[in-house]
Parts: sequence; structure tokens; C-alpha cells
Amino acid sequence: MAAPFFSTPFQPYVYQSQQGSVTAFQISGGDVQVLQVMVKSQDKLTAKPGTMCYMSRNMQMDNNYLPENDGGVWQWIFGKSVSSTVFFNPGSDDGYVGIAAPFPGRILPVDLANFGGELLCQTDAFLCSVNDVSVTSTVEPRPRNIEIGAEIILKQKLRGQGMAFLVGGGSVMQKILAPREVITVDAACIVAMTTAINFQLKSPNQVRRAVFGGDNQLTASLTGPGVVFIQSLPFNRLSQRIASRSVAGPSLRDNPKFFIQIVMFFFLAYVMIVSSIILTDV
Repeated sequence: MAAPFFSTPFQPYVYQSQQGSVTAFQISGGDVQVLQVMVKSQDKLTAKPGTMCYMSRNMQMDNNYLPENDGGVWQWIFGKSVSSTVFFNPGSDDGYVGIAAPFPGRILPVDLANFGGELLCQTDAFLCSVNDVSVTSTVEPRPRNIEIGAEIILKQKLRGQGMAFLVGGGSVMQKILAPREVITVDAACIVAMTTAINFQLKSPNQVRRAVFGGDNQLTASLTGPGVVFIQSLPFNRLSQRIASRSVAGPSLRDNPKFFIQIVMFFFLAYVMIVSSIILTDV
């Protein structure tokens, strides 16, 4: 008996570009992909540091601090890189650059002209861009709904009419939100979304989590219209799973439940000792 067909509202992402503005590229590989971009004469490609795999002979590579990185100081404070790798083709022939994904996932080619020239993405989502694309850091205007942490405070906004390449962990799906349509997702699973979407972040009950344990999962309420890209395996979730299987035990910061249990043990022991003394006197 065949399984029943289920029409899901989430679709795999399919790249589309306008006629006459196509950037030649090729994505190879399965779980850990490599992107090869053709760079025309006098064009440049900007990539995240440490992602270059190979390049043609006529390409020039330089590490530059880009002035449009408004959050550069904050990135430096939180241990992030404040520079970008720029590949420039000064010759008359076309060149190419191979960019490798930094973790297992899918590389998403995005033409910003199809999304109104702006796109919000997670800090680790941006991989590289071609020509007219600027990457800026933004801060959520409602800090009361934010849990302190570099990955939550630092957001990235892509602006321009050029080509950008993002990377998402695991499998990546897209959801086209209709006006006033609302979905709730894990905040870490959001790769990117359009700026027209209303984004509200909600944190779990910290006291309940500290006593009973559990993952510190943040959920986000997204209200359309707009487009959102969702990943199945965020990088921080992957790193946490690897760290939990390592030889070293988890730190106290990663396991606040252990601290609460120690405090409760000493408190109950204190109550039992005091009670025994009072009953003995009686």
C-alpha cells in the first residue's frame, strides 16, 4: 500500500534569476558542498575568511576590513572576524574561485533583486557575494526579548542587487508566508528571511529549565508576508551534539541544572538537620 500523499506548505528552495543578470556558478558535493563562481574581468567576490578552497591563477586575494561592516567593533568584542576576503580579477580573462561550506549543509544561491534588495540572515549563514552586495550587522530593536549571546545579538543584513550565497545546515526548505500568516519556528533553524516579515523572539521559562533541565530552545513567531529559509541542522546544535560526546564533561555554564541540584541538596540537608535538632529538644 502506497503512503498517502501529503502536500506540505514548505518547498525545497529553487534558485531563480532575472534574464541578463546571471552569474555563472556551480555547486558540487552532497553533504559538504563546494561552490565554484566565475568572476568576470574587473569584478570582485567577497567571502567569509577561511572559506577559500582554490582559485584560478589570474585572481588576486586580499584580506580587507570593509567600511560597510557597521557591527565590526561588536564582532571583534564577541570574538568574530572583522575582515572579509576579497577576490579581484584584474585581467581580461574570466577567473574562478572555489568556496567551501564551513560545515555540512546546503549552499543557497540568492539573487537579492528577487527579494527587494534586502535580506536578513543568521551570523553564520553568509558565505560569499558577487559585486553589488553589502553585509551589515544589525541589532534587534526589542532587546527585552533577547537572550544575551553573540549569535542572538548579531544579525546580518544583506543589501544590494547582486548575487549572494548562503549556507544552511542539513536540509534547507523555504516557506512563502501569505499576508498575516503566522508560523512558529526554532529561532536557530532560521537561515534567512525577507525584511517584510514581522519577527518576535520568545525565550523559555529559565527557572523551569534550570530545575528540570532541557535545551535552551528559543522560538520565533513569524508573521507574513515574506519568504523564510529554514535549516534542519543549525551549526550550534551540531556543535553541541559533538561536544556532548566528547571526553570532557560539560561545563557548569552549559549545565545549570547541576548547580541547582547541588543547592537544593544542601538546602534539604540543612532543613533535615535543623528539624532533627528541634525534635530532639522537644
